[in-house]
Amino acid sequence: MTYKDVRLILKRLNLRPKRHLGQNFLVDNNTLNKVISESHIKKDDIILEIGPGLGALTERLIEKAKKVYAIEIDPILCKYISEKFSNHRNIEITNGDILKVDIPFNNKVVSNIPYKITGPIFERIFFKEKPPQGILIIEKNIADRIFFEGDYKKYSRITISFNSFMKPISKFTIPRNSFYPVPKIDLALINTAPKAQINQFLLKDDGKKFYLKFLAGIMPYKNKNIVNAIELFLKQNGISKLDKKEILQILKKKKFNNYKIFSYKIEELIELSKLVFNFYNLKKNSD
Repeated sequence: MTYKDVRLILKRLNLRPKRHLGQNFLVDNNTLNKVISESHIKKDDIILEIGPGLGALTERLIEKAKKVYAIEIDPILCKYISEKFSNHRNIEITNGDILKVDIPFNNKVVSNIPYKITGPIFERIFFKEKPPQGILIIEKNIADRIFFEGDYKKYSRITISFNSFMKPISKFTIPRNSFYPVPKIDLALINTAPKAQINQFLLKDDGKKFYLKFLAGIMPYKNKNIVNAIELFLKQNGISKLDKKEILQILKKKKFNNYKIFSYKIEELIELSKLVFNFYNLKKNSD
């Protein structure tokens, strides 16, 4: 599907791309071919596509996969691709919000996802037991954080949370002009797979919820020592009776040193969150 094709179809549908929905339509075959190549689609794959738009990627997916579930929030586009693929039996198209609809079983997510809700999509689709493989076009800044390579400035909450559940495999820069309208952000194609083992604490609803809350609370202080960050986190969550000395004693008992946050490995941060979770609930229940 070319730039001219997309313009003509949008004109026929009397549709202007909606920025708040992240509507940037794929118009470059080289990029399309790269996505398909990186997806390594097998005949038994069940694929989820988020925001199929005009169906440029969808068309290639249904040629190769056993089943494609396409979830499109725009009712006009949903009707268009429903008619476009009406003769195909291996696709099911749903008009709805990916953050709200029931998501059918899938083993791969292949999508140019809406950039403004990347974090919530990650949490809903990948932060769970047995997540699917993800072949995604996302904001390059987020991709660089996921594929963290020691640059302190790119070490962030998304670095830790995503890598707690998924294993980054490959990353490629995608030209902005691969899409219409041209996005105002730099883009990257990432290929990620489920981790072989996910910490059991993260597979419990209350554990995962607290872990993500803990990361959100301490990562703004990534240059502080962990004791200071935990103290600030607890105060922000209504527990001010625990001072730094007490926190340090608790950490020493579990053989944690008072390092700066960015010095810790992911598994260490998970164990720290589990430790904080336990005395957080103890203190909260005793207050």
